[in-house]
Amino acid sequence: MSPSIAGHVDNSATRRADLAFVRAAMRAPLLSRDREFDLARRWRDRGDQTALHQLITAYTRLVVASAARYRGYGLPVADLVQEGNLGLMQAAARFEPARRFRFSTYAAWWVRSAMQDFILRNWSIVRTGTTAAHKSLFFNLRRLRAKIDFGVGGPMTPETHARIARTLKVSVADVAHMEGRMSAADQSLDAPAGEESWQDFFADPAPNPEAKAIDDHDGKLRSRWMREALAELGPREQAIIRRRHLAEGGATLETLGREFGVSKERVRQLEHRALQRLRATLSTRVADRTELLVG
Repeated sequence: MSPSIAGHVDNSATRRADLAFVRAAMRAPLLSRDREFDLARRWRDRGDQTALHQLITAYTRLVVASAARYRGYGLPVADLVQEGNLGLMQAAARFEPARRFRFSTYAAWWVRSAMQDFILRNWSIVRTGTTAAHKSLFFNLRRLRAKIDFGVGGPMTPETHARIARTLKVSVADVAHMEGRMSAADQSLDAPAGEESWQDFFADPAPNPEAKAIDDHDGKLRSRWMREALAELGPREQAIIRRRHLAEGGATLETLGREFGVSKERVRQLEHRALQRLRATLSTRVADRTELLVG
């Protein structure tokens, strides 16, 4: 089984089938320009499935050749061929014979694009190449580095970073980041690290059961204190505090003034007096913290 694609089974049977497919693709006869355009027109104008099959079969060798170019990214060649065939089908669906371009030239872009998108989706669990510039950087970094450094190993120098950035029109930071991404493989958190796994070294930000129990207890206690303190206020003061401070989208002084038949200044005075009484009552509770589980 491929380490990259869990659904791909690599055994003798699949290898024989892949080899037979490649041989059949390379044996398919090439098409002349006129024959190519005739098949493309029959498929486009009349939906001729036989013409489509002949057109696709003739250029499957293009898919195989492209898959061989991208085999260095660690993905099964058979999966690359499948993706390339999808690109070839898209090219056949969009090809316009009237423009007089060769189908092979047009299809090459679709095949390459389909394979590159597949590689970017599956090369790593972390998404790579989110923009056209990053995509170009991903697929050209190794080639440009080999050309600039002449196969020198180790980390790239700042000068190499700068030259690649200028060539591909990306930032130096993008080049350095992509170098780091491509030099390190994905690592499972379940992989062993000594007698433990890597995930054992990550702290859990959630509160532990003891802290959660304390928070729940103290939260209920504070809610009870607030209810008892409110009960010591008059009905109108309670209503003002609840409507102004305990309800979502608190009511305005003007709204409460209309409801109680007083001015908004009078509501402000009642609110101020009620808050003072609440603070005084709650301060006595806080002074005696024996009911709290923490000091």
